[in-house]
Amino acid sequence: MDTEHTSSRRNRWTFLTNHARVLVTIARDPGVRLRDIAVACDLTERTVQAIVTDLETDGYLTRTRDGRRNRYEIAPGARFRHPAEAGLEIAGLLAYLASPLTGAASGAPLAEHNIPAS
Repeated sequence: MDTEHTSSRRNRWTFLTNHARVLVTIARDPGVRLRDIAVACDLTERTVQAIVTDLETDGYLTRTRDGRRNRYEIAPGARFRHPAEAGLEIAGLLAYLASPLTGAASGAPLAEHNIPAS
């Protein structure tokens, strides 16, 4: 039997990790500020800063100064970390999630976004 606490936790899970959300937000706007990422992802700035550092450390992002702001570049050829998706590049997923019209709304099948259907 589920308790109220267990049930509410189950209702809060999501498909994407915070790292994925941050990366998608950056893919949409490589010049985005950390505070804007935090708002878009419903995270604290400190959490976003730690995630960006993780992504940079593991080779998913590079950060360069552009005047007083940072500009991010997602590493070409970056691959998923989990063994279930090993060998697949993240570019297709980012393109799919970062585009203004995604999925059924765009009418484009998954194959057009280089995302395997299975």
